Amino acid sequence: MFEKIINFSIRNKLVIGIMTLLLIVWGAVSLSQLPFDSTPDITNNQVQVITQAPTLGAEEVEQYVTTPLEMAFANIPDIVERRSISRSGLSVVTLVFRDNVDIYWARQQVSQQLKEAEEEIPRGAGKVSLAPISTGLGEIYQYTIHPEKGYENKFSLSDIRTIQDWIVRKQFAGTEGVAEVNGWGGHVKQYEVAINPDRLASFGLTVVDLYKAIEGNNENTGGSYIEQGNNLYFIRGIGLARTLDDIRQIPVKTVNSVPVLVSDVAEVRYGSAMRYGAVTRNGEGEVVSGITLMLKGENFQQVIKNVKERMNQVQKSLPKGLVIEPFIDRTQLVDRVTFTITENLVLGLLIVMFVLMLFLGNIRAGLVAASVIPLAMLFAFGMMKAFGVGGNLMSLGALDFGIIVDGAVIIVECITTYIVSYGKSVNKSVLSQDDMDHVVSLGANKIRKSAAFGEIIIMTVYVPLFTLVGIEGKMFRPMAMTVFFAVLGAFILSLTYVPAASALFLSRKTEHGKNFSDRMMHRISKVYLPLLRVSLKYSKAIVATGIALLAVALFIFSRMGGEFIPNLEEGDLCAEVSMKQGTSLSRMIAKTTEAEKILKKRFPEVKQVVTRIGSSEIPTDPMPMERGDMMIQLKPKSEWTSAKTQAELSEKMEEAMSEVEGLRVEMSQPIQMRTNELITGVKQDVAINIYGNNIDSLANIAKRVAEKIENVEGVGTPIVERVSGLPQLQVIYDRSRLSAYGISIKEANSTLESAFAGTTAGSIFEEDKKFDIVLRLDEKMRNKIETLQNLLLTVPSGGTVPLSQVADIKYVNTPSQITHDEGQRRIYVGFNVRGRDVETTIADIEKKLDTELQLPTGYHYTYGGQFKNLKEAKERLLIAVPAALIIILFLLFFTLRSMREILIVFTEIPLAAIGGILALWLRGIPFSISAGVGFIALFGVVVLNGIVLINQFDEFKRKGITDINHCIINGCMERLRPVLMTALVASLGFLPMAISTGDGAEVQQPLATVVIGGLLIATILTLVVLPSMYKIFSKTTKTK
Repeated sequence: MFEKIINFSIRNKLVIGIMTLLLIVWGAVSLSQLPFDSTPDITNNQVQVITQAPTLGAEEVEQYVTTPLEMAFANIPDIVERRSISRSGLSVVTLVFRDNVDIYWARQQVSQQLKEAEEEIPRGAGKVSLAPISTGLGEIYQYTIHPEKGYENKFSLSDIRTIQDWIVRKQFAGTEGVAEVNGWGGHVKQYEVAINPDRLASFGLTVVDLYKAIEGNNENTGGSYIEQGNNLYFIRGIGLARTLDDIRQIPVKTVNSVPVLVSDVAEVRYGSAMRYGAVTRNGEGEVVSGITLMLKGENFQQVIKNVKERMNQVQKSLPKGLVIEPFIDRTQLVDRVTFTITENLVLGLLIVMFVLMLFLGNIRAGLVAASVIPLAMLFAFGMMKAFGVGGNLMSLGALDFGIIVDGAVIIVECITTYIVSYGKSVNKSVLSQDDMDHVVSLGANKIRKSAAFGEIIIMTVYVPLFTLVGIEGKMFRPMAMTVFFAVLGAFILSLTYVPAASALFLSRKTEHGKNFSDRMMHRISKVYLPLLRVSLKYSKAIVATGIALLAVALFIFSRMGGEFIPNLEEGDLCAEVSMKQGTSLSRMIAKTTEAEKILKKRFPEVKQVVTRIGSSEIPTDPMPMERGDMMIQLKPKSEWTSAKTQAELSEKMEEAMSEVEGLRVEMSQPIQMRTNELITGVKQDVAINIYGNNIDSLANIAKRVAEKIENVEGVGTPIVERVSGLPQLQVIYDRSRLSAYGISIKEANSTLESAFAGTTAGSIFEEDKKFDIVLRLDEKMRNKIETLQNLLLTVPSGGTVPLSQVADIKYVNTPSQITHDEGQRRIYVGFNVRGRDVETTIADIEKKLDTELQLPTGYHYTYGGQFKNLKEAKERLLIAVPAALIIILFLLFFTLRSMREILIVFTEIPLAAIGGILALWLRGIPFSISAGVGFIALFGVVVLNGIVLINQFDEFKRKGITDINHCIINGCMERLRPVLMTALVASLGFLPMAISTGDGAEVQQPLATVVIGGLLIATILTLVVLPSMYKIFSKTTKTK
């Protein structure tokens, strides 16, 4: 079949030319439409259910909201993980579905179950909603809105927040690819009715009376219509309050024929909603922030373009003196990573072309072989677009042009050799076109089988990677598919384009003087030939040496640490800052502002610092008010002066911020932290999850664990999830006293809620803006304990009674947060790993905890985060790698059809493993899934050289050479050039990735290091060990 295709291509060069042009057009169009991002989105397929229940504490939220929701969702099909957070006023339930489940179907199932669950939740206890459909890479554009210099006093935080909610957010509505624009910080404007309890009591009124009065005097209605002659007039009753004065003039009650107005018992003014979060910037105080969330599955480049176009439009509509300034713009990271990928690929292409020219000694032959690279890439781009594979660091980061061009190199080299030999046989110095077609057909068909099976092996070893699931599947399946597509393209081109181009463009001269390439190969041959003779003389010793080297490599591998995937340097930093439990929001704002001033003053690398404290409007990231995420936007690395590496800069910043009294700091990166949190529920790289029933016991165990691990090498600052110790003022009702006054607990709670939390009694519209009318006590009075004690409750029979007479009021420490994992209570101790690999760090922690930590009955702990990911990925690689090896064996059988020769070629794999392991060890790189994929790629490449050598040995034997030494030596010398050439182009093609220091290079380095080290060592050993093994296991009788 291959022969027919090759001959057709040679005869129909015009057809092949037209098809090549069509390929170029298809690939170029696909490339222009291909979505590009920094890395694959590894966030799991999840639906978040958020319930805001401001009147409930953590335990009530768990009992009344979270547990009923979890029970309702338990039987939804295809859920693989359930976890939840219950804290005062908030419940977040996260449901993780299988990756193949459609997210919209999943949300539909959850919405259906919500209807049943809401019946179990007390009426009015909470407002349930689904979080936006976004991911860990969804926060593509984060910005602050702040006044310019000279306008600081013109805009209040309430004004700016109103602009964010009703101008910015509204104009973003409907932007293609945007799931949500989440507001954070500032003051949400309200019309506040600040009740004066003394004046209210003097008129014999209650909060309920005031509520009913405002609610009943703030509405419009329709009264049908009347006809007057030819005209129709609709009737409207206009009674909506529109101003503060309208509310002040609402009558509450009539006393002695004199109406008591709202203004008589309360002060009506502009106020703000209770705050659970804030945003500070550059040490200059509070600002308002917005987070643009990208819809899951959208094209990042198109969405960010839409966002920036809309942002320019929004900026023009803002009042003079207000500016929108981004502090996280993922375009910069994507651009830097794209530059790294492009740079590595271009350098790889130039290196491959140089090696081809060097070894072939023929510019035309080199160009024909090298031209396969861009054509194969265009084919790959077309297939990526067709199969929905995006361009990113992983999908394009494993492309080695040397591997792609391998088959074409072997064919072109064989054709150039045949041109010379054929010219001599027919005694022609210049071949005719017909002769050229004949020679190309002979050369291409002779070597095509070996080259084809080599490429098929390279393609098929990637097939097991298609079966990877979970995080490693999302990371490496696109990589495997891209390489598969590129090699498939090269395979097709080698059968069609290469023979046609060779017949058309290669030199027809059959005689040429010795060039640099010939002289270079002559010198290499002079060194190699004696070495080969020695290896054949001491073949058993050489094989034994190879086995010994393998044993040493395996020993080194067993001592090598492991990590899941090297962290991508994002170019910006993030500090998770926290203070003691129960710290007020104003105190937290002051301390983060102080820390920001330190960073801006001491580190010239810092462009700006923005700290998000507590929770946003849509609390997908539910933090308490004593915690915050400090986003540190950095200048380009070339402008750094305080440190050379990101790790060093992080350490210095953490040390500097530790000077702020009471502030605890743990450094990370924005996307890394958010992705960790969405995948595992924990912001740190590694989590020790402790399970049990009692909150206080869990807290004590977690504290002991943190103390034991903090001095383990590689462990950053341990962060213990705070689940207890939240200071609370509890009003404990005395039922007998309440019943004596005829007051129900519901009535008492209603008064308490209205006085302090506030009760919404309607809305006021300012054009298209809507604001709540809220009844509550004056802010100065709300912050006094005496106000709580003296809060008057209405007695049904008449009169009032202070709250302190019917209830005990005391300070109590209560649970602040209750976390569930699969319905079980859980607490975590999280930490980031620094200066060491995850696997050995966890191994040391395990030894320490196993001997020093005693747990009560019914309590246990597990490891989560990156370590869990690494463990699961290793288990899957234990299936993928053997599967790849079995595929190689199967294909070798079809190629060689001799078990003896199959096993000889198969020894290439352990020989290659020696090089890969030694290369990682010498560079101090731990084993990672990236390196594991590198080994799979390596195994597919190395067998190609073995096949080429074995086929050459067999050909000489078929020609009647019976002396095994003579057969081996001739075969090795004949194929020395293509073996060295293919090995060098394949290994050196990865060289830019291995030594690159650009953004994203750290993810590519393990894979590139394995392939380069493995190929170089394997090639040397192949040329020495494989001939020795062939001699030992050959059945041919050696004759002298």
